[in-house]
Amino acid sequence: MGITARLAAKFNSYYADKPVLTIMITNAVLGGIADTVAQTLTAFRIRASRRSGYVGKDEFLNIKIADLDKKDLNPSHEMMPSTKNLPPPFDFERLTRFMAYGFIMSPLQFHWFGFLSRAFPITKSAATLPALKRVACDQLIFAPFGLAAFFSFMTVAEGGGRRAISRKLQDIYIPALKANWMLWPMVQILNFRVIPLQLQIPFVSSIGIAWTAYLSLSNSSEEA
Repeated sequence: MGITARLAAKFNSYYADKPVLTIMITNAVLGGIADTVAQTLTAFRIRASRRSGYVGKDEFLNIKIADLDKKDLNPSHEMMPSTKNLPPPFDFERLTRFMAYGFIMSPLQFHWFGFLSRAFPITKSAATLPALKRVACDQLIFAPFGLAAFFSFMTVAEGGGRRAISRKLQDIYIPALKANWMLWPMVQILNFRVIPLQLQIPFVSSIGIAWTAYLSLSNSSEEA
C-alpha cells in the first residue's frame, strides 16, 4: 500500500503540472505492458499445444520423409531443435506500435473525458443518471471510433494500406465491438461514479491491460 500511495502521489504531482503529457506517458507504459502480456500468452499457448503432442500435416509429412530416407545415416541433425517447434520471438516492433498508439491517443482521450465531465456533471444530488449518460455517450460514440482507430493505426503501422484496413475491419471489428460492450459499460459506470477525473484515464488503462491484450491477440491473429 505504501508503494501504491507513493506512486499515486507522484502521478498527482506530475498531473497537476503537465496533465496531458503525464497521461500520454502513462498510457504508453500500460499499452506496452498489455502487449507484453499478450505476447507472453501467445508463447505459452504455443508451448502448450506442442506439449500436447499435436502434429500438424506438414510435421507429419516431414516425419514420414525422414523415416523413408534410409540414405541419411548421420543422426546429428536429430539432436538440433527445430525452430518450427519454438514459440515466436518477442516482437519489439509490435510492442513499440502499441506504446505509440497509447501515447498518440491519450490527448484525445483526455479531452473526451473532460468533455463528458462538463456535459454531464456529477453532483451529490445527481450522480447515477449523469454517470449513465456519460457511459452511453462514451460507448455509442467514442468506443466505435476508438476501435476503428486502433485497427486502422495498427494496420498502417504494420505496412498495410486501405485494402488491408478494410479487410481487417470487416473480419474483426464487429466481434471486438461486441466484446467491448460486454466489458466496458460496467467498468465505465464505476469509473465515472467513483474515480476522480485525473485518475479516470489511468484507471481505464489499467483495467484495459486485459482488454488491450485481447485486442493485441485479435490483431495478431488477423496477421497470421
